[in-house]
Amino acid sequence: MSSNAPLPRTRITAPTAGRPRRTTVAREIDAQSPVGEVYMRSLVRSQLRLALGLLLVLVSSVGALPLLFVLVPWLQHGRILGVPLAWLLLGAGCYPVIIGLAVVYVRRAERNERAFQDLVGPR
Repeated sequence: MSSNAPLPRTRITAPTAGRPRRTTVAREIDAQSPVGEVYMRSLVRSQLRLALGLLLVLVSSVGALPLLFVLVPWLQHGRILGVPLAWLLLGAGCYPVIIGLAVVYVRRAERNERAFQDLVGPR
């Protein structure tokens, strides 16, 4: 039994001290950390604010038509080509407003999501 036999090598490693780990917003969101929750809450809040704002515009424009018919009597009794004017306003006037608001909503919601993606995405 010889004492000249080489001893097995053991590598001892330790984490580097003093250098913090670099985390991204996407990792914070995936980890469901408090910071990630703040980012997600801000996205949801901005989308909700957009939806409520456009709902207010819809209610104030289209929802005000029945009040307009009560306050302006000639709108109730007026006719164009035999069709009551109130029907034309409700049938043909509301849909362009609703479609226009839908287009505005989709564009702004996509803009909010792109801004969030730019914030979260890789640098």
